[in-house]
Amino acid sequence: MKAPTSIAPLHTTDGSISILHTAVKRVAGQISRCVMDSLAIEEPLEIQLTHGPSHARQTRSISVTMRTPGNDFDLAAGFLMTEGVIRDANDIEKIAYAGDSFHEDTQSPQAMDALKFGFKQNTVRVDLAAGVEVNVGSLQRNFYTTSSCGICGKASLLALRTVCPPRTVNNFRVDAQLLYRLPERLRASQGVFDRTGGLHGAGLFDSAGNLLALREDVGRHNAVDKLIGSEFLADRTPLRDRLLLLSGRASFELLQKALMGGLPMVAAVGAPSSLAVQVAKEFDITLVGFLREDHFNIYHGSERIAGYTSTSKGAEDETEN
Repeated sequence: MKAPTSIAPLHTTDGSISILHTAVKRVAGQISRCVMDSLAIEEPLEIQLTHGPSHARQTRSISVTMRTPGNDFDLAAGFLMTEGVIRDANDIEKIAYAGDSFHEDTQSPQAMDALKFGFKQNTVRVDLAAGVEVNVGSLQRNFYTTSSCGICGKASLLALRTVCPPRTVNNFRVDAQLLYRLPERLRASQGVFDRTGGLHGAGLFDSAGNLLALREDVGRHNAVDKLIGSEFLADRTPLRDRLLLLSGRASFELLQKALMGGLPMVAAVGAPSSLAVQVAKEFDITLVGFLREDHFNIYHGSERIAGYTSTSKGAEDETEN
């Protein structure tokens, strides 16, 4: 049987293509057939930063990330905000695609080959206002965001304390029965995941369980940057009365981003890392992991989750996920 050769790609609200269709041979038992499969698009995005006084502007490449095209401006703004480069939406003068004005002689070495192919809109330039000072050292350090950077947990927590926004008393409370319903609400709204099965989701909920915003991406950190970036550009940060729900695991990097966004609670369908738990305890962020429809683990902030009864069985009696 001849497979179909073309199906219209799915476009995001900003016009980017987020799904690509390809012919595959699907095997079931000892029989195969040709079908069309949907793939989540993965393309590189270079984020450039223009800063400095009006008479001496500088443009530099500060990051290249593999992402699902769409909400790229939110991603760039969220990255800069959660990495501590900017603190206010007014720090940004303009965000635009570099497009045809992006020449090979200005490309960063690590991005040159990847950016020659695929979508033209693979470079975003963020122009800061002339009076905004940029810590070049923090850009070069990349804020300890990779697990292979060789920086110990203690140093990473110290770095967070020096750049995070002021914390307030955490008064965000939810009911356990409400938490059980959140993963399905997030999943039901993940349109691209339904088509591909290949994207992470990050959602913002209020204390009544209403889904206020959702972003998807091939990268967990990109989904969170897009989500927080959209709120940042809308001047709704810090997000002190919101819950961040992650469709996967909770890493140090994602807790870092939640902290920079002012979020009081993070819930993850997957497991948290040890350093993520340390961040939650250090900065008093309620942290829930392994969230399913009938169970979850509380790693910090149990006093802010109501609707369950504690038993006398202690942590030494069993280990449960």
